[in-house]
Amino acid sequence: MKILFWGTPAFAVPSLRALVGEGHDVVGVVTRPDRPTGRGRVTTPPPVKVIAESEGIPVLQPDRPRGDEFVRAVRELAPDVSVVVAYGQILRADVLSLPPGGSINVHASLLPELRGAAPIHWAIIRGYAETGITIMRMAEELDAGPILYQVREPIGRDETASELSLRLSEIGAEALVEALALLEGDAIEEEEQDHARATYAPRLTTEDARIDWSADASLLAARIRGLDEVPGAWTTLNGERVNLYKPTLAVGQSGEPGVVRDVDPGPDGGIFVACGSDALRIREVKPAGKRRMSAAEWVRGAGPRQGDRFV
Repeated sequence: MKILFWGTPAFAVPSLRALVGEGHDVVGVVTRPDRPTGRGRVTTPPPVKVIAESEGIPVLQPDRPRGDEFVRAVRELAPDVSVVVAYGQILRADVLSLPPGGSINVHASLLPELRGAAPIHWAIIRGYAETGITIMRMAEELDAGPILYQVREPIGRDETASELSLRLSEIGAEALVEALALLEGDAIEEEEQDHARATYAPRLTTEDARIDWSADASLLAARIRGLDEVPGAWTTLNGERVNLYKPTLAVGQSGEPGVVRDVDPGPDGGIFVACGSDALRIREVKPAGKRRMSAAEWVRGAGPRQGDRFV
């Protein structure tokens, strides 16, 4: 089977590796253009491009995947099917239907729940006990195509979006290989989604990631874990932004929301912050202009003191 692979971030890398490892003929990779990253704004290729070039696979990097020139380049590759994993742009119907076998997608939720750009983040923020991977046939409507294959996966009690993303990227790669084998053997019965059950997981903005300390501590703990690491939950202290990581509940502590109840500079310490009910212990932080560090290390330096307030 000749496959045109679409993907950009690290989440897509295991799927590309799996296709190559299983002997599929990956005739090309479509990924986003190189972008400036980091403090030095160094132009950096997407993770998928790095893997593709190491395997000698042709790479296409259009600003937008459309237009006569791009369509002609895809036709010349003559793929049997497109496989899309976290590419990062919506594909139009004429592009989806270019390969004879159409286009299939690896989506990190149990569709029809959590359609959209950030299903892993929202699964944790909303307190889901489980999520999973859906292999679906792509349609023009967002994440609404028929289901080909699904794998359910529990979410750990204190799992972060970064940790869950890493696990689901590997599970997605395995599911993709299995689904393609079943498709080749004509052993899949496509299942239409129950559109009435659809929920959505929109892209999270920086403003979405700002912490409202008046909320319940358990809800804030889930939100901070769900926002790790991008876009990253944040608050301010004395007008300076601070990113927050690794929260745990401090039940029984209360006070004015956002006020630092206590600080513990010990190796297993942290910063205890009052919420709308109960409090949170924050164990890792990233102060403005500094690296990510333990909250205890920050407290031992220029970090907050008891009575300070996050806003």
